[in-house]
Amino acid sequence: MDMREQNQPKRPRLKVLLIAEAANPEWVSVPLVGWSLAVALREFAEVHILTQIRNRDAFLRAGMIEGKDFTAIDSESFARPLWKLGDRLKMGEGKGWTALQAVSAASYLYFERLVWKQFGPRIAAGDFDIVHRVTPLSPTAISPLAKKCKRAGVPFVLGPLNGGVPWPKGFDSERRREREWLSYIRNVYKALPGRRAMLRSAAAILVGSRHTQSEIPDYARHKCAYIPENGIDPARFSKIAKPATGVLRACFIGRLVPYKGPDMLLEAAMPLLKSGQLTLDIMGDGPMMTTLQAQIDAAGVGAQVRLHGWIAHQAVQDIAASCHLLAFPSVREFGGGVVLEAMALGVTPLIVDYAGPGELVVPGVGFKVPIGTRAQIIAGFQAELTRLANDPTILRDTGQAARQRVNDYFTWQKKAAQVVQVYDWLLAKGGAGDPPSFFQ
Repeated sequence: MDMREQNQPKRPRLKVLLIAEAANPEWVSVPLVGWSLAVALREFAEVHILTQIRNRDAFLRAGMIEGKDFTAIDSESFARPLWKLGDRLKMGEGKGWTALQAVSAASYLYFERLVWKQFGPRIAAGDFDIVHRVTPLSPTAISPLAKKCKRAGVPFVLGPLNGGVPWPKGFDSERRREREWLSYIRNVYKALPGRRAMLRSAAAILVGSRHTQSEIPDYARHKCAYIPENGIDPARFSKIAKPATGVLRACFIGRLVPYKGPDMLLEAAMPLLKSGQLTLDIMGDGPMMTTLQAQIDAAGVGAQVRLHGWIAHQAVQDIAASCHLLAFPSVREFGGGVVLEAMALGVTPLIVDYAGPGELVVPGVGFKVPIGTRAQIIAGFQAELTRLANDPTILRDTGQAARQRVNDYFTWQKKAAQVVQVYDWLLAKGGAGDPPSFFQ
């Protein structure tokens, strides 16, 4: 840095009102995304977080100061009965995701109404440079605040938005077993009242996947910045996998449900398990646990396969870091956070080239099997597993490259810096020209 740069006055820290209705450091999935990005942005800006009151205690336990760092919005009078309705519509634990999202979107409208009631005067008075809705991530959740912020002259940032990946052909039985009845008519959300106004009024839209970007109408696509929503906390994933030698060690991490394909993985791996060329650690729980155990017992490969069941999120890395490969044949992942978690440890991913994981795994950091029928995916995984079992040293370079890519692009600090570049673009250029681009 030269003397001229040292003598330049520092730009005042941006004041950001960040809406993260779902944000919780003690949970996983969307709440953890909301929390992680919100906290990371505090390094770059003056951030006040608005979250739902169910997260209040976790915020306090994490050292946040209520009123200064965050405000808990009490929308429970509306949210609680709707949540109970959504739980019934799911028709089973971990099922009916689309139905649950539809109910959550209705609840969120009331949450935003309370946000405007409490913070609208401050937004209109110019107390904040940016208003940013991080969660919900679902593109089906309407934000009337976008139009209100535009009227107040305050840029409204939406996203990262992600979701609605179509079920691939040939997996209708899995779709029905997941109770995804509403997914057949999901596209009606594009006609929801307020969606056009939200997209037109938003100053910038962060899209978490190329699929979501393709669903943004032409009139709003020019203000989209592609930033996958998942990230890594290096403190949670600090171990490094050992170099790949000897018997190939693979792992699967996720709910044991049909669309994630643990049974497909077992079938693909079976010849190698029987010959002793592969061991497999399966981490997760779900309705397929009994079926998988029966599959293992019938084949007599209990010594090569460990069904760990549910494992605390913080402890997953202990087992994953002892493996060389993440074998993850899921056919419908919006984000694919588990893929990034494996990459952060230097564990090479082997995935189905579809949706979120297919975007995260670029050449040199992992391996992809084309989306296809169940039989085609099993054959593709079997071929790749056999190739890697015959020469595990292939995984040394890919594991190192995967870890480096996460460090370069996907830590929460790096992702927050990407978001701040979008803020700067808005405030410096008023949204003129193309938004910043971070990924090739």
